[in-house]
Amino acid sequence: MKSHHYDYDLVIIGGGPVGMALALALSGSDVSVLLLEARGLPAKTEDPRPLALSHGTRLILQRLDVWEGLPHVTPITTIHISNRGGFGRTILTATETGVPALGYVMNHHDLFRAMHKALNNSAVDCLTGAQVTRLETHAGAGKVEFEHDGVTKKATARLLAVADGGRLIAQIEGVTQHVQDYQQWAVVARVGTERFAETAGTLSAKISSAGSGHGAGFPAAARSTGRRRAHTPPGVAYERFTSDGPVALLPSGKHFSLVWTVSPSAAEELLALDDAAFLARLHGHFGDRLGKFVEAGKRSGFPLALKYVTPVTACRVVLVGNAAQTLHPVAGQGFNLGLRDAWELADEIIASPIDVGTPAMLARYRDRRRMDSGVGRMFTDSLVRLFSNEDPVLDSARSLGLGALDCLPPAKRFVARRMMFGARG
Repeated sequence: MKSHHYDYDLVIIGGGPVGMALALALSGSDVSVLLLEARGLPAKTEDPRPLALSHGTRLILQRLDVWEGLPHVTPITTIHISNRGGFGRTILTATETGVPALGYVMNHHDLFRAMHKALNNSAVDCLTGAQVTRLETHAGAGKVEFEHDGVTKKATARLLAVADGGRLIAQIEGVTQHVQDYQQWAVVARVGTERFAETAGTLSAKISSAGSGHGAGFPAAARSTGRRRAHTPPGVAYERFTSDGPVALLPSGKHFSLVWTVSPSAAEELLALDDAAFLARLHGHFGDRLGKFVEAGKRSGFPLALKYVTPVTACRVVLVGNAAQTLHPVAGQGFNLGLRDAWELADEIIASPIDVGTPAMLARYRDRRRMDSGVGRMFTDSLVRLFSNEDPVLDSARSLGLGALDCLPPAKRFVARRMMFGARG
């Protein structure tokens, strides 16, 4: 690639995990691919967000030869769903569903680096630090203009796949973006809890340390009594619905990855608290199921909104991942949905490479994704609206619904499989 103009079958705009997954899925095929990523590879962990990967996503990452290279992956074997202030609850388990794990938790940055390494070992052409500034399409091809190493360059392709999170949507004719601001923020952090720490093995280490005269840091409640408490088994994820929004605790090694949904003003307040005050506030909000919260890592927050485009294709353009839809993090569906976008687009391209970018090929892809993306969007949006309010009638219905679901194993398997594999189960 020595000239400043490139010709490909497919140009992918955006080198996040979804864009890289699409490129990797096409590696080794007869389809020529160029991936353009505005950023370089971060030298350190810059994105503290946890990712909840479904079992279906694991299968895709295995097929992309990425899974085995992922560090610090924690399986979710049980999901405990409850309604604050209500009696109903539902427990989903991997055993009941017939899979080794319902999902897996890891850091977004770790997945990014592992996929970047796999991409470097592939035959895909990839340019980092390539900022796309303009795109245009006509019946025969799509064109992009981008800045790279201080030089303006151009590329043409039979199909442009936009996976940049939605930055270029305004330049795509015939596509409309819909936005629903939830007036909520997500506060994320890694936290430690009293009971989970003991179960994970820190209890014996602290007892040994205390016996040697170095017991500082041992939870006060455990030092002062010899009572045995109920420990929290590893691999359990908690989704607790409150009137302010859901709070999720995802198992992550010996800690939990917290995703706490609150109002914008509350998020600002929580991010400004010292660790002790933050942990006390979290304990008061979540309850005593995991004992005291005893450790907090770096906190960050971001606003929550539902964003989606209609349609997801235009002349010689297709949108995937967060460019096609951005969902509320409740139930952890967004990234998994985006990865299925990439996988099914690659499958459509490989099935008929001569049709890449044609109206017929884009219509087939659009039809394949309509149910999965539509149901996933409605599912998460309905959860937010149903559970994030103080209506006493709805509160009773929520508790009854969770309790009834827990008594119906076939219904639980139905819900679990659609969370793992999408609308088609």
